[in-house]
Amino acid sequence: MSIFGNILNKIFHHGTEKKADPAANVGAPKSAPASSPTSPHPASVAPSPAPVGPVAAAQPSVDVGAVLEAMASMKADHGGNYRTSIVDLLKLLDLDSSLAARKELGQELGVHVGADGTAEQNIALHRAVMVKLASNGGIVPDTLRG
Repeated sequence: MSIFGNILNKIFHHGTEKKADPAANVGAPKSAPASSPTSPHPASVAPSPAPVGPVAAAQPSVDVGAVLEAMASMKADHGGNYRTSIVDLLKLLDLDSSLAARKELGQELGVHVGADGTAEQNIALHRAVMVKLASNGGIVPDTLRG
C-alpha cells in the first residue's frame, strides 16, 4: 500500500474495530425478508433503491482534525507538532517518518519543493497530505492546512 494510502487508512478507519460487530448484525436482517412467506416475488425486493441510501450513509466525511486530536491525546507527547510537521504527523499515525519514506510520499503526491528533507519540502508535504485528505472526503480544518 502507498504511504498516502496508509495515512488515509489510519485516519479514515480510526476506531472502526468496534464497528465491525454492528456491521455484521446489519447483514442479518437481510435474511429475514427472504424467508417471509408474504413476498411471492423476492426479485422485486432486490432492485429496490433503499440499499443505495445506507451505502452512501456508511461512508460519511471524516473530521480529520478531531481524529488526529483524539489520536494525539492518547500519545505521551500529545502528537508533537502534527498540525504543521509531516514528521510528527507520520509518527502520530505510527508510520515511517524517515527521509526515504518522505521522499516516497513526495513522489506519490507530486511534491517537488526544496531539497529532500528540508523544512520547505516537509511543509509542502504536510500541506499536500491535508489537501489530498480533503479531496478524499476528509474535513480538514484550516489549522491543519498550514
